[in-house]
Amino acid sequence: MRGKPTSLDIAHLAGVSQPTVSRALRGSPMVNEETRKRILAIAEQLNYKVDKNASGLRRQHAGTLALLLFEDPTADESHINPFFLPMLGSVTRACARHGQDLLISFQQLSDDWHAEYGDSHKADGLILLGYGDYLAYQGKLKKLVEQGTPFVRWGAVMPDQPGLSIGCDNVGGGRLAGEHLAALGRRRIAFLGDASNHYPEFLDRYRGCEDALQAAGLSLDRALQVDAESAEDSGYAAAMALLERGLPFDAVFAASDLIAIGAMHAFHERGLRIPEDVAIVGFDDIPAARIATPALTTVVQDTIRAGELLVEALVRMINGEPVDSTRLTTSLVVRKSTGAGA
Repeated sequence: MRGKPTSLDIAHLAGVSQPTVSRALRGSPMVNEETRKRILAIAEQLNYKVDKNASGLRRQHAGTLALLLFEDPTADESHINPFFLPMLGSVTRACARHGQDLLISFQQLSDDWHAEYGDSHKADGLILLGYGDYLAYQGKLKKLVEQGTPFVRWGAVMPDQPGLSIGCDNVGGGRLAGEHLAALGRRRIAFLGDASNHYPEFLDRYRGCEDALQAAGLSLDRALQVDAESAEDSGYAAAMALLERGLPFDAVFAASDLIAIGAMHAFHERGLRIPEDVAIVGFDDIPAARIATPALTTVVQDTIRAGELLVEALVRMINGEPVDSTRLTTSLVVRKSTGAGA
């Protein structure tokens, strides 16, 4: 090595990107502890000194955050899960309060969006909404971490996740649904939603419901679980598949309101009465839940607070301040799909 060592030299020896080195040297929470220690050890070995003037220039911010909205399968051409619409408004207002511009972009998971935004100067950081199969998405999150790109996503909060998440207490929400159905005297409860590691939010909702039923001396029968994605047509298909199994059930806990509403259409077609024959609980409290026939009992996520926290967390991260993943509490709103409420 000739001359004064640089952060690029450290990056080469550590096997990481130069932005990751910069973040590690200023204590950014975006760099995991093992990588940070390796970078600091190499910096000390090279007797590397931070050029404060150059560092200050590099940290000049664009004052823009990018919100990447991943396309969802929808019945119309919007490709936006209606759950995200109030959150989108909240993010926009929170950006204005923080003096940030907001760049909104549609993305497809198959694209190299992680490379494009990680290597560009379009924005200081990313907010990620919607992603489908988490296991297919996880690798790109790891790439963002490796690149040192500040990002925060709405999704399940997990101990081994790449980066930072703001999410709801999915286990607690599932528990609320299970407790409510058990208290109504329902004993054979079906679950519609992909309860696997591919959809960790759905899996946690399943587990929460299972916990509540076990506490009531009941069980959640896996034979009454049918995979479904968060879309009305998927909920409809799952409900039809459940009926074809010919197994008795008197309630359904759907992993999302869209799944629940699709299932309600299927049950109406087959002549089942809601809630007399089957009580239904959803999850999200999207606007359509209130005007469904009958109105849908559902677990409420605080989308307004979620949008605020997404922006606050990202701004703090960009400024090099410590920030942690957060779970928001849930509540249950009872409506006529379970035989009570408005």
